[in-house]
Amino acid sequence: MTAIDVRTGAATSDPPRSHNARRRSILVMVGRRMLFIVPVIIVVSAGLFAAAAISPFDPLVGYLGTRYMTTSEADKALIAAQMGFDNPWYSTYWTWLHAVVTGDLGVSRSFNQSVAQVISERLPWTLLLVGVSLVIAILASLVLGVLAGIRKGGLLDRTVSGLCVVVQGLPPFVLSLGAIALFALTLGWLPVAGLTDGGADPTPAQVIRHLILPVAVLAISQMPWLLLAVRESVVGSTGEGFVAGAVARGIPTSTITQRHIVPTSLAPFVNIIGVRLPELVVGAVLVEEVFSWPGIAGAIVSSARDLDMALLAFLTVGTTLTVMLGSLLADVVVALLDPRVSTDG
Repeated sequence: MTAIDVRTGAATSDPPRSHNARRRSILVMVGRRMLFIVPVIIVVSAGLFAAAAISPFDPLVGYLGTRYMTTSEADKALIAAQMGFDNPWYSTYWTWLHAVVTGDLGVSRSFNQSVAQVISERLPWTLLLVGVSLVIAILASLVLGVLAGIRKGGLLDRTVSGLCVVVQGLPPFVLSLGAIALFALTLGWLPVAGLTDGGADPTPAQVIRHLILPVAVLAISQMPWLLLAVRESVVGSTGEGFVAGAVARGIPTSTITQRHIVPTSLAPFVNIIGVRLPELVVGAVLVEEVFSWPGIAGAIVSSARDLDMALLAFLTVGTTLTVMLGSLLADVVVALLDPRVSTDG
């Protein structure tokens, strides 16, 4: 079996067994990484309960609320014993772990709802925010990164590179506050926060209008790393021999860009997406809090403040699992796009 080398244009031998070996090596990598996920989840969850045991926050404060100051010390001790707040952390952890394994996620004290209900009500809004932001960031970074890399040193390249350096130094909450000050308070174009206007039903028009600012902020906060990765990859690709050969053969620049430069730039780009997933999670939490978006972020903050371990532990494990699976997916895609990438890691 023969194939055309996109770099040289020459026919190369490409036996099926090499493809099979590559697929097997990728499957082995996936299996190895999946096995690694289990001990990581155990360590993270156990570490969370251990850290909560020495936390300065008192779970009684979150449980009693305004009644905390008027409750006697004897009653506080009785409630703490009944709620299990005085139990050793490893006992609490084992109880939680056994319940989760049997399908019982527990009840959130912060929201007075089952953990499953809290997640089902809030997760879709977080997925909407993060999903739209990530799609916009990826598309914009690909387009601008390719154009800037092809025209290295040009006006567009200098402009986007400078903006990337500035945005990299600004935390998402600073971008959020700046966007609110300009577009909501000064210009009055968009609402300050929330899912809808006060008392309004969550119609698609209302949700879209309130989604614009948080999506824009989260997308812009993620773009610098993605855009610069594409730019650097494109700049490197334009200096390769296969591009020079394509130019010498008179192939149009647009064809060279679409068929040679962009495909070879995708692998590093996908890898950066996988590496930056934790930052995307943190950015989403900050943006949701600033814009009062009813997603998972508010649940994370509330559960951490009140030491609501049933909800906090599930959210922590879920976030860790999401990041690890996202990173694994990115590595698989990179391995499929670029045969030179090792699968031993």
